[in-house]
Amino acid sequence: MQIPRAGAAVLSLILAVTGCSAGADTSATGDATARGAIDVWFSNNAQEVAWGRQVVQAWNAAHPDEQVTAQQIPAGQTSEAVISAGIIAGNAPCLIYNTSPAAVPNFQAQGGLVPLDDFADGTSYVTARSGELGAQYRSPNGKIYQLPWKSNPVMLFYNKTAFAEAGISTTAPPLATYTDFLATSQKVVSSGAARYAIFPSPSSQFFQSWFDFYPMYVAESGQQLVVDAKATFDSDAGRAVAGLWQQLYAQNLAGKEAYTGDAFADGTAAMASVGPWAVTAYQDKVEWGVTAVPTRAGSAENQSTFSDAKNVALYTACTNRGTAWDFLKFSTSSEQDGELLAMTGQMPLRQDLVREYPAYFAANPQYKVFAAKAAHVVDVPNTPASVEVWQTFRDAWTNSVIFGKEDPGKALADAAAKIDDLVNRSRR
Repeated sequence: MQIPRAGAAVLSLILAVTGCSAGADTSATGDATARGAIDVWFSNNAQEVAWGRQVVQAWNAAHPDEQVTAQQIPAGQTSEAVISAGIIAGNAPCLIYNTSPAAVPNFQAQGGLVPLDDFADGTSYVTARSGELGAQYRSPNGKIYQLPWKSNPVMLFYNKTAFAEAGISTTAPPLATYTDFLATSQKVVSSGAARYAIFPSPSSQFFQSWFDFYPMYVAESGQQLVVDAKATFDSDAGRAVAGLWQQLYAQNLAGKEAYTGDAFADGTAAMASVGPWAVTAYQDKVEWGVTAVPTRAGSAENQSTFSDAKNVALYTACTNRGTAWDFLKFSTSSEQDGELLAMTGQMPLRQDLVREYPAYFAANPQYKVFAAKAAHVVDVPNTPASVEVWQTFRDAWTNSVIFGKEDPGKALADAAAKIDDLVNRSRR
């Protein structure tokens, strides 16, 4: 599963380093034209490692004086903590192909990131590749500290076998509206087809809201969690999403306990909010179908969802930045994005995927729905104190919606006020 590897440890580590200076931009100086050997890090996902190996081999064969050495992100409690430690020590690699958008504001505050605007064609390259989708990855100061690389648009997978057993259509299941979704959830559980309708992690780690609340909130509102330094979720849309999940938990249609396996793959849950990586993960385990996450009025073709992106950033410890920038462009070219798509099934954050790679989608039609949805994705907000913002929201959500210790409406309002204060204090 390609769930981001992050947690409370990275929160405490990054906050200890950045303190209240989240608005600072202390990037080290460097020559944007310097060339020579560079180091890069990839994630430890086997498919991405294979992709990374071939892209490095292709580059090195053509650039004997600008060799790239690649490795997986070193082991640590979280990848974000490892990256943060590398920034502090000044030994981060030139490029990391596993940079979480939620961590970018913190890395920026540490002075760890090179603005891609430093390169003469930096802005034009990012814009040409990603189009309007790339705008949401700009930092509040207007600079681009991350190249939008690949997304995993979150959709709703359902178990066709369980649905058939419950007497629910497997080709057009009633899941589009909240009313439909709740009724279908009740039916699948009451029939005994699955213990739970859906089972996202109920834990309090800040990123877990990306797989229960956030896809539905994005679909309902089209907004990020924070816009213009103000929380958006204390709203009709936010309260509606919270209300749906509150009913799911109150009626034991969603699991509240810790679960060590994959509840969807195990058949414990009949549905899951996941991205295209799940096509391969579940192909031999579940006879699945996929549809958009529900909204109050019903799913629409151009409805947004959470991007679950991982991006590429260039780090200030890098000396040979000219080579790093050229390699970044080479590795995100049309050819290499096609290799990424073919080898991982993840969607490059570039325009017109289906039109650009018709042969791939003709041979792999199960991915077309994700490619279409990749044109309508919303990511986490690029805001100061991003991780702490998400932790504040998650604490309120867990306490109220999942475990019922507080009224969700009050919890959302209080969390929004805390986040507004946090973001604005961090900007000063």
